[in-house]
Amino acid sequence: MHMADALMSPAVGGTMWAATAGLTAYSAKKLRKDLDEHKVPLMGVLGAFIFAAQMINFTIPATGSSGHLAGGMILAILLGPYAAFITMASVLTIQALFFADGGLLALGCNIINMGFSPCFIAYPLIYQKIVGARPTRGRILLGALAAAIVALQMGAFGVVLETWFSGISELPFTTFLLLMQPIHLAIGIVEGLVTAAVVGFVWQAHPEILALALSAPAARVHSHKRLWLGLALFAVVTGGILSWFASTHPDGLEWSVKGVTGQEELAAPREGVHGALAGIQEKLSFLPDYDFKKPEAEKKAEKPESWPEISPGKSLAGILGAALTLFLAGVIGLGLRRYCSPGKG
Repeated sequence: MHMADALMSPAVGGTMWAATAGLTAYSAKKLRKDLDEHKVPLMGVLGAFIFAAQMINFTIPATGSSGHLAGGMILAILLGPYAAFITMASVLTIQALFFADGGLLALGCNIINMGFSPCFIAYPLIYQKIVGARPTRGRILLGALAAAIVALQMGAFGVVLETWFSGISELPFTTFLLLMQPIHLAIGIVEGLVTAAVVGFVWQAHPEILALALSAPAARVHSHKRLWLGLALFAVVTGGILSWFASTHPDGLEWSVKGVTGQEELAAPREGVHGALAGIQEKLSFLPDYDFKKPEAEKKAEKPESWPEISPGKSLAGILGAALTLFLAGVIGLGLRRYCSPGKG
């Protein structure tokens, strides 16, 4: 669901950047009051985990489309909404800056679409209402499934609204909406099942993590080093090897755009804000599209994608991207933790 700048006007993009900045500042302020020391490394390893997981596209049968884990619900349930929003913003920022996944102008939209809905709507109003303070495996499954579906539907609707308000593409509102919502319903079901599996595993091994996410006192806080190492190992294996087996079908957004225009990607304006930001992104993204940079002539001569795509460039991008996300989310967490230490307010 990573929006490209071709769908975005500067006015809408700038507005969503401002909304993202406001939500990030609000989340940081809330975190400074009660950021638990166990949550800081978890922000880093979960950020790396989600970065790597988003590289695995799964095929949606009978559609010619694919989807990938967004991860907002996993982050919200295991970190709480404020740390989750900041971690998701870290993931999407690393993807846009260094891997050209999602446009820079559209970055605010992408953070709102994939961060705001799960963290501040679906988690407190759906997941928590179903699961409550005493989780069971059945409640976790039902809560994760319902919350993930709603979060994905809201995110997909946000894409349609932002594109329509931007008015720079020829995507008609109704047609685009009728393609986006059903395909993201299917993706949301898979997202919910994966979320339930991950949360259920953590709940069994470290139930206090779910209590800490709610800022509730845990009866006993165990060492989380094995969990941290396990998540970090998953990120390395997924980004480095399993990413080769990702579906080659277009994701839900690309599929929807293609259903209207016949093209998976639309060309962005080359002048003004679009051109300036495209130039910045081209210079910063050292592994665009999660692979080594290639000359235009070589790109045009490329054969159709094979499966599995055994690619050293993709492996490097997966491992390096996970490491960068771990570093950024961890540094933010450490900074907030230090700020709220005694004598710092």
